[in-house]
Amino acid sequence: MKLTYLGHSCVYVDTGDHRLIIDPFLTGNPKAAALADDIEVNYILLTHGHSDHIGDAETIARRTGATIVAIVELAGFFEQKGLKATGMNLGGSYIFPFGKLTFTPALHSSSVEVNGTNVYLGVAAGIVLNIDGFTVYHSGDTALFSDLKLIGTKHKIDLAFIPIGDFFTMGPEDALLAAEWIGAKHVVPVHYDTFGIIKQDGIQFANDLQKFGITGHALQPGESLDRAQLER
Repeated sequence: MKLTYLGHSCVYVDTGDHRLIIDPFLTGNPKAAALADDIEVNYILLTHGHSDHIGDAETIARRTGATIVAIVELAGFFEQKGLKATGMNLGGSYIFPFGKLTFTPALHSSSVEVNGTNVYLGVAAGIVLNIDGFTVYHSGDTALFSDLKLIGTKHKIDLAFIPIGDFFTMGPEDALLAAEWIGAKHVVPVHYDTFGIIKQDGIQFANDLQKFGITGHALQPGESLDRAQLER
């Protein structure tokens, strides 16, 4: 399995047999490492409905026929556009062809502007993927909250993607505490540096994780991690 950070909160997952993308925001993203037209996937996984997370979901889904997997209101939003979607909810799990997916709580909002009006798209969520015994957690956009401890305890996370940008999500200080609570062996900071208001030092954050016995990876957009590398 190979995981590639494409910028902002977007992660591309290649299991060998299946290809997934989480929160595809590429068009209009100045740090994006890929074009939406170049993405070939079977599934599109969404944490919540903000435009910097669902931006290219419709375009990619229409071209590839990929299934969108999201919280039920957000999935319904795309179903109304004639796209394939699976709507789930917090705490729910399902075994897809690529592996097991669970939606976890996140403290954030979720809506998109349509014709000048904000449309509610359900609650924000995190995503836990268990693929062949390896567990990946994408926390989505979230504030620090104590149930992150429970998520980590229950799921035994190998690799976590955690926002550090501040203003809209956790900043580095809260994200360090979140990483400690989650207890992942490896952590990748996301949702930072895309715009000036969320500029942060990802390398410093990754170095600071060492005090908790966690290996940090401040990936640049386009850089990857593979399972073999993480399990050494």
